[in-house]
Amino acid sequence: MKRSFAILAVIMFGVIFFGLIKGYTERQTISPLAAYYLTQVPRELGASNVVTGILITYRGFDTLGEVAVLFMVAASVGVLLKSKTGQDAPSAGGREPSELVRTGAEVILPFIFLFGAYVIMNGHLSAGGGFQGGAVVASGVMLLMLASPASQLHHGFLSVTESLAGVIYVSIGVLGIVFAGGFLDSHILPLGKFGTFLSAGAIPLISALLGIKVGAELSVVIDRFRS
Repeated sequence: MKRSFAILAVIMFGVIFFGLIKGYTERQTISPLAAYYLTQVPRELGASNVVTGILITYRGFDTLGEVAVLFMVAASVGVLLKSKTGQDAPSAGGREPSELVRTGAEVILPFIFLFGAYVIMNGHLSAGGGFQGGAVVASGVMLLMLASPASQLHHGFLSVTESLAGVIYVSIGVLGIVFAGGFLDSHILPLGKFGTFLSAGAIPLISALLGIKVGAELSVVIDRFRS
């Protein structure tokens, strides 16, 4: 009975997706809304990366909500796993990593963290930003845990760092209301020369704060799942 139901469900989804694919036609021109953002973001915000400009400024409240959700996830995972294990720090039990993993981590880890920092700081110029760079940094932390199971993260330091990044992030948003046109308005700092590192107003600073916050929170979540 269960197998028949599963087969029927797969067939139904197949019919639905086939209808979507059959009726799909590639858009030949951009929409008026996309055209507006493509022209206004570089002009108003001085950011080469339109997506980052939209996420950090025009959708600043949404980004703040996403960061808050990530914080609640990290806190919930910590409380849940702590209540189950009865200890703050995970044990370092289990098999020792192979020499290949340890040697590979020693070689690759510096490049992972460097690339994460690059993605965070250049989000206003190219693909990337705080969320993406923070995830890259957290992946480096995961590799570190795989290569060195006995290593322990300083949760107190990460908590303080994450909290300070959040407070400064909200403070910049409030400064945008007071000295510019709204919450997280990047015009509180000079726009600078378009296409250079020091450009796009406060967007690089906001992106860096997001990267620190996301990287710290994801690292704590990953560390909590260690056995």
